[in-house]
Order: sequence, then C-alpha cells, then structure tokens
Amino acid sequence: MFKKLLATIGIGGAKVDTILTTEIVSPGDTISANIVVVGGDSEQEISGLDLALMTRVKVERDDTEMMLNKSLAHWHIADKFVIQPGEVKEIPFTGTLPHETPISANEARNNQTRVWIATGLNIDMAIDASDKDPLHVVATSTQGKVLQAMDDCGYSLVKADVEEGQLRGNGFVSTTGCYQELEFRPNKFALFGLNEVEISFVPTPDQTHILLELDRNFGGDSYLSLSLGNNISQEEVTARIKGLLG
Repeated sequence: MFKKLLATIGIGGAKVDTILTTEIVSPGDTISANIVVVGGDSEQEISGLDLALMTRVKVERDDTEMMLNKSLAHWHIADKFVIQPGEVKEIPFTGTLPHETPISANEARNNQTRVWIATGLNIDMAIDASDKDPLHVVATSTQGKVLQAMDDCGYSLVKADVEEGQLRGNGFVSTTGCYQELEFRPNKFALFGLNEVEISFVPTPDQTHILLELDRNFGGDSYLSLSLGNNISQEEVTARIKGLLG
C-alpha cells in the first residue's frame, strides 16, 4: 500500500531520457534517438509516451509581448504499458524535422532562437516525468548560401528570433504558425544604403522560399520574395540577393 501511494504522487516514479544520435541537424533532416524508460520503486502503468519538437515563439497578447513554447512537430511513441520496479525499456525512434524548423545554431549577436526535443511520460494520477534535449539546428546548404551572400554584401546578422504568424510570398505560404526572422544590419562595407534587412525562410524539399523586408533610408519598408532551387550555386545566390537589395 505504501509503495503504491509513493507511485501515485510521483515519488520513486519512472524516469525517461531521450538519447539523440546527433544534436547537430538541419531543417528537413531525419533524426534518430534511443528513448530509455527506467522504472521506479514500484510497478507503474504508463498511459503513453510522446516526443515533440519545440521552439520559443514571440507573441503579442492584448498589446503585451511575451515568449511562449510552441510545438512544431509531435510523435506518439508508445501507448499504455506497465514498467516494473527498476526495469529498463529502450525504444528506438526515427523522425523527420519539418523543413521550416528554425535555425538555432546561427551567428547572430542576439540569438533568441531555441529548438529542443521534449519527451513526456503520461503517468495516470502522477506527476509527469519530462526530458528536454536541445537541438543545434544549422542552416541547410541553400540557407547557408543566402547567409553568405548577405555577408558578401556587407551585412551582419545581429538578431534571430521566432515570431508567431504566417508568411506569404510569391507562390508560397508558411505552414507551422510561426517563422524565424533573421535581422541584418550594414557594416562599413555595406552596399545599397539600407538601414536593415530582415530575412525569413520557407524551405520545401525542392526549393527554399525567402521573404525579405528592406528598410531603406528613404521610401520606408518594402517586401520582396524569391525562390531558389536547392542545387543553386553560391555565385548565383549572391547575384540574386544583390539584385534584390539594389
């Protein structure tokens, strides 16, 4: 009776850990992990096991700006099962990151982008065990070429965050309910006399769509978009970015 009560209030309960094969990934990559569930001091019934890809999103509510956690993808790993005291269960996992996953490993001076895998055990009438594993999401090849093109034009990445909303451009629309905004500012070698350039990516398996917001000294803000094939060369990307900024 005493052991059962301990399990009910979450003392001596089951624990979970997700061991990622790699923590460095790009949007659209396949990730794999080994999920290890360890039983506590008494038998417990687990009502389910789930993983979620999470990020931090800036939202506005009643004229107040705040940061909230948002799920970008969800994977149901297991239904109800029983774990015995001290028992160890290992469950392999493979999943695909959404192509619109934000780039968390970037060189922004103020990088507010966070991406992680959250693991949850649903233990009936108990305190949930949870585990958070950070992901270092690096740019895809095409995204990296755009970032390099901005550097070639004399613009430095100063801020990166994720905002609530949907992006629309010429022939594309975002799908996750949020988007990453990469803010560039000119250095002393900058071309075209812009105050600021904000770039957001909407990648797909075959193309990388880009929305640019240009803040000019005269004429206010303007929005431009382009789509790049994922086999495009660095020279062509730089030329197309220069054409837009000019």
